[in-house]
Amino acid sequence: MGACWAFIADKINYLAYGSYPAPERWRPNLAVALLALSAGWMLWLGAPRRDLGALFAFLVFPVLAYLLLSGAPSLGLPSVATGLWGGFLVTVVVATVGIVVSLPLGILLALGRRSTLPVVRVLSTAFIEFWRGVPLITVLFMANVMLPLFLPGDITVDRLLRPLVGIALFASAYMAEVVRGGLQTVPKGQAEAAAALGLGRSQALRLVILPQALKVALPGIVNTMIGLFKDTTLVSIVGISDFIRVLEASRADPRWSAATIPATAYIFAALVYFAVCFGMARYAGFIERRLAAGDRR
Repeated sequence: MGACWAFIADKINYLAYGSYPAPERWRPNLAVALLALSAGWMLWLGAPRRDLGALFAFLVFPVLAYLLLSGAPSLGLPSVATGLWGGFLVTVVVATVGIVVSLPLGILLALGRRSTLPVVRVLSTAFIEFWRGVPLITVLFMANVMLPLFLPGDITVDRLLRPLVGIALFASAYMAEVVRGGLQTVPKGQAEAAAALGLGRSQALRLVILPQALKVALPGIVNTMIGLFKDTTLVSIVGISDFIRVLEASRADPRWSAATIPATAYIFAALVYFAVCFGMARYAGFIERRLAAGDRR
């Protein structure tokens, strides 16, 4: 028996957006387009002012995406509760928030762990080791199930925000260790040479040390990002309607009860995740080759 792709065609909008209102689906489409634009501007090696691209990706884009997805009545965008978000949209949101928060936070934690200030070093190390020592599913369970029990009755935290924060903090610990490994490969002579040229510590870090460290750490950073994208499937266990959860809900439709439906659903999910992860890995490999060629020149 073959796969029933008519099932996917019938459910494609639900798989992509969940219960997000149909008249407003141009907003997540625009948010994804802005995500692609910001990522391309930051990662394309031939793009002008890539530093501005990084600022746009990490500072401006999150604000624009939040306004588009959640709504801003003062700007003419009706509010859409996060309970209506679902499908691949939620998967992209969780992965993007995790990456955008964990990368800069991981860099700061890696620098903090190597700091000469004992308090900063101890706090950074404790943060990293705590989050590395806790399973992600435990973090999600605590965030979505246990946290509300400890809050006053008049305080509520958005149901999607809770796992977003947990995943971002969890990923930042692993990102910090990857970046720290890159920092350890930079010879001490590089900092000494920067000081001899009259650069301050912050300038030497920004212009000399971090670029070399991130170049070395790039494979590990991308590997962490790929793992984070795949780990987004765990949010379905705590009731978040991500891609896998809406796929399971679609299978429950009595109109699609053929024996081939489960296999079709999981094959489609595997293809989607493989396409995204393989694309990330291939582009990272391309950047590595370009950087290596630049070093040889």
